[in-house]
Amino acid sequence: MQNLHKKRVVDFQTRISDENIDLAIIEDPDNLYYLSGFWGYLGMDFGRPTILVVPAAGAPTLITPGLEAEMAANMTWIEDIREWTDGIGGEWRAPLDHIIDGSTSIRAGAEPLRTHPLVFAYIRHKFSGTTIADISKILSQMRMIKSPEEIDAMRQAGQVAVAMCQGAQQTIAEGIPEYEISLAAIAAGTRKAAQFLDNRKSERLYSPMIHDLQIFQSGPDLSMVHRRPTLRRIKKGDPVYMCFCPFTLFKQIKLGFDREYFVGGIADEHARVYEIALDAQAAALEIIRPGIPAEEVHFAALDVYQSAGFGICYRTGRGVGYSYLEYPEFKDGDKTILQAGMTFAVDGGITIEGEFGARVGDSIVVTNDGFDYLTPYPKQLQIL
Repeated sequence: MQNLHKKRVVDFQTRISDENIDLAIIEDPDNLYYLSGFWGYLGMDFGRPTILVVPAAGAPTLITPGLEAEMAANMTWIEDIREWTDGIGGEWRAPLDHIIDGSTSIRAGAEPLRTHPLVFAYIRHKFSGTTIADISKILSQMRMIKSPEEIDAMRQAGQVAVAMCQGAQQTIAEGIPEYEISLAAIAAGTRKAAQFLDNRKSERLYSPMIHDLQIFQSGPDLSMVHRRPTLRRIKKGDPVYMCFCPFTLFKQIKLGFDREYFVGGIADEHARVYEIALDAQAAALEIIRPGIPAEEVHFAALDVYQSAGFGICYRTGRGVGYSYLEYPEFKDGDKTILQAGMTFAVDGGITIEGEFGARVGDSIVVTNDGFDYLTPYPKQLQIL
């Protein structure tokens, strides 16, 4: 994988050079990993940024807290690693100053919306009087088409998500607390992730541990979108909805995946609504192939909702990969033409406030003649 990260930097340098950008400064953790292969565990939540500086020509530099410098040296291909310490010598600003001082007349690039405001304010201060180029689109376009290696990793992440769902599904029963079901998903996903890792240098610092708060709704709370597991115990007749989107994080890959189940029975109207959600997702999936504008996928799902008497849905899908939201999206106005190698989360969903919700979601990769599932798992209406 280190060679892959290095190739990305070479490509990135060519692209910023073509835009007459002399130096790019990157603090966003997802793009930093994409180019360097390093991710830290500190970040701006602790006031400790890691910053990647990439010149249009020459070797890049990684600026990172001293507490993580040894780990960075074992994870990244980048040789120039400069560490800093809290409260000493200007902290992260000092090594950044050392790189850019005397070169403030150059054209710098950064990501205004993906860089922490404290870091971006300092970049603007250092390059006051000059325009800072927005490099966000360059990186988004680079990440839009996944390489075969990336797709292989995403298929592994999909299997982790499926294992999580299987573990949770087998635990769902009357009287079981929601949090116990989520714990079962964590355990199953972690065990599956461990099967994909070994102690090779390139993988030995990846953790198989699945963590974070799952999105989980059951019973009368099903319409509370993005609720988390609680002490509530499952009752007969309950719908149980599980979203694994912020929960599936493996090899820095983030996917979309949703499933819903029914315990002991289901009301006829709820079954009808669930089938409509399935039909909407199926309509979207049916037209996915190279050459189709992204918004057309959304319109296909929208036709199903509106034909059934429901309103406009906000979005049918989003690009996935190293971020929860990547470019492009399946929504009105996104006319990006689909290409093989793009990866998406594709949803079907209906929320009836205060009453019920029906949702299903999968991650897919666009192929030469259609699409392939990254999360292959049954989604027909199931009564447990």
